[in-house]
Amino acid sequence: MKKHHRKFVEVARVDEVDSLHDVFTRCMPAFGGAYLRRTYAILDRAIGAGCPLTMAIAGPITVSGQHQAWLIPMLEAGWIAYLSTTDAVCYHDGHRSLQKENPVFEVPIFTDDGALRDEKVIRVTDMAFDEKVLFDEDQFISAILMRPEFQKKMTGTELRYKLGKIYGECEKKLKVQPGLLATCTRLGVPILVGAPGDGSLFLNSMKLWAMKQSGLIPDYRFELDLHGEVFESCAYHYWGLFENPTKALGTMVLGGGVPKNYNLQPEPALSQVLGLNDISGYQFDVQIVSAPVTEGSLSSCPPAEAVTWG
Repeated sequence: MKKHHRKFVEVARVDEVDSLHDVFTRCMPAFGGAYLRRTYAILDRAIGAGCPLTMAIAGPITVSGQHQAWLIPMLEAGWIAYLSTTDAVCYHDGHRSLQKENPVFEVPIFTDDGALRDEKVIRVTDMAFDEKVLFDEDQFISAILMRPEFQKKMTGTELRYKLGKIYGECEKKLKVQPGLLATCTRLGVPILVGAPGDGSLFLNSMKLWAMKQSGLIPDYRFELDLHGEVFESCAYHYWGLFENPTKALGTMVLGGGVPKNYNLQPEPALSQVLGLNDISGYQFDVQIVSAPVTEGSLSSCPPAEAVTWG
């Protein structure tokens, strides 16, 4: 590296800076801190340019309460155009929304799972709740899906919008903090789920479908419109490139798996599959994942690799 291209390491004391901006830009010179500084710099540029962001989130954020700690404040800031996540995140959102008392408690990561099983306690890493919480929510979800307004084919975004409205009413009645679905409904932020079949929301629908097939209930007509939901995600991407003022989109990927893939697929769907011209990807791309790039999965691949895909 030529000397005139060198950027010398200069730092400030954390007790002498006045803002979080200064902490990121002046107090994190290297290693993991440098990654955080780079992430902050990219998001600062994207938001400063007025660029809408999509967000992909994997992992049990609603069980852990992280949605109320930082995700909901981020959504309320107004920069997130849509959210790509899992059916499980949406399902577990109801645990706090439908209970007057918070049902989630802490347990050690290295604990006696056999003893927890005997106590009918469900563990998710270091969070836990009574098994009855699941049964109560299943009963609630099944009752909702039997309502007249759900007896039609609809996209998952419409389903989760309707559920968010119902959850919001429950939260107000119980006087508990707003959950993820209710907040997204209030803000008009669509929630996309790429693999709805692997979560308990859809499993409750499967139960009702099977009961209808067996003649145990007279009618059940709810159906997910997967084609419509994928096309909707493409429409958001097209809007971001051609109709929003900045003519660009950014994305923030937190964790890998299906949410990340679903978040990235509108560009190839529009260009490669639908054959539209002048379709580009994201102008700003931040991802925070734990998967090592050596495993070769989509979860771990860096944003630069996607440049070769279209």
